[in-house]
Amino acid sequence: MSKPTKHSWAEPYKIKMVELLKMTTPAQRKKAMKEAGFNTFLLRSEDVYIDLLTDSGTGAMSDQQWSGLMMGDEAYAGSRNFYHLEETVREIYGYKYLVPTHQGRGAENIISKILIKPGDIVPGNMYFTTTRLHQELAGGRFEDIIIDEAHDPENEFPFKGNIDLNKLEKLVKKYGAKKIPYVSMATSVNMAGGQPISLKNLKELRAYTKKHGIRIIHDMTRVAENAHFIQQREKGYEHKTIREIVKEICSLTNGATMSAKKDAIVNIGGFLAVNDWDVFEEARNLVVVYEGLHTYGGLAGRDMEAMAIGIRESVSDAHIHARVGQVIYLGEKMIEYGVPIVKPIGGHGIFVDAKKFLPHIPQDHFPAQTLAAEIYLDSGVRTMERGVVSAGRKPNGENYYPKLELVRFTIPRRVYTQAHMDVVAESTAMVFEKRNKIKGLKMIYEPKYLRFFQARFERITD
Repeated sequence: MSKPTKHSWAEPYKIKMVELLKMTTPAQRKKAMKEAGFNTFLLRSEDVYIDLLTDSGTGAMSDQQWSGLMMGDEAYAGSRNFYHLEETVREIYGYKYLVPTHQGRGAENIISKILIKPGDIVPGNMYFTTTRLHQELAGGRFEDIIIDEAHDPENEFPFKGNIDLNKLEKLVKKYGAKKIPYVSMATSVNMAGGQPISLKNLKELRAYTKKHGIRIIHDMTRVAENAHFIQQREKGYEHKTIREIVKEICSLTNGATMSAKKDAIVNIGGFLAVNDWDVFEEARNLVVVYEGLHTYGGLAGRDMEAMAIGIRESVSDAHIHARVGQVIYLGEKMIEYGVPIVKPIGGHGIFVDAKKFLPHIPQDHFPAQTLAAEIYLDSGVRTMERGVVSAGRKPNGENYYPKLELVRFTIPRRVYTQAHMDVVAESTAMVFEKRNKIKGLKMIYEPKYLRFFQARFERITD
């Protein structure tokens, strides 16, 4: 009789309540997809079996968080939940000043309006859709300074979220440090496949920006997942806790935007956190214009309470190891089936390389959008495109053509089981088997901003 060689990990929670899922037929899915214009964002949730569209606001809150909802102080001004959240942000992340917002893009809007002037250059480790748009609307121009390895899906460099300081130096020499209001630094870089930045790289970046008087603004949406990879991969951090690593990451930045719908495991909410009083003073004025009073920022008291509790839960080693472990489980299944994915496996989802999956479909025919639709048609699993559609258009109207053309399988926190992951991997493998018969799409409706949310497509026919 063989003996186990190691202990398996398991989720650090048990299931108390279930939500029943609707099982659809191929005919029903075909009808639903056509009505949605081959855009998974336009599908009705009730027609989806396993929903991997996003991990934003889709996690399962804990019993402590649900209890916190009942502790909501719904005063218009000075809610005690705001002060609990403020205290938590200072303790866990270390930032001095807090401005709550309805979600992360509210914080992006405010910081962009405060720091960016027309003609400014905003370097960052790969764009994110809403972040770049707010920077552009404020008159800035985003410049990608992520390392080259991040644009190669098969490169297994462990910290593909790192910033190339040589690329930053070239921008400083070309435009001058005064034209760079801040470096937009994301932890667990979404568009690169959930790839982390190392603390070594961040320390080098901090030293450089201090020398030139440039701020670092941290997109900390998935900072705990980044901390997990530092703990597992970076020398000297193997015995540090997730909480300790998160605090150190934040200490190397001047401020942060946060979509709490990810790491903090709430259904709605975010914040802007800064260390500079002058920036905070302007932010708490602007939040009144765009979100709500500075002590609620578009949120109910109960939302802020659930967020404060969720932040503490998010930096638990047991939680984050199980969360990333489920992602790795799905990724390894995909690899077993020969499905081309971004490597190394990231923190919040699996990113399938649509260019290699569907090499016969050119980017102008949207291979990632096509693949996301085909996976839904096969099994009712909803994923999303992260390629030319998400990249959008340049200010001159031309399409951006990113090197990465990906389909994101984003895993909500504490929602699905390993059996669900098996279904997802098997469905993707089934589509992979018939990949040569799949045809691309053409766009028949395009909104002005963030087109991937509402664009509509139809199949290209002979």
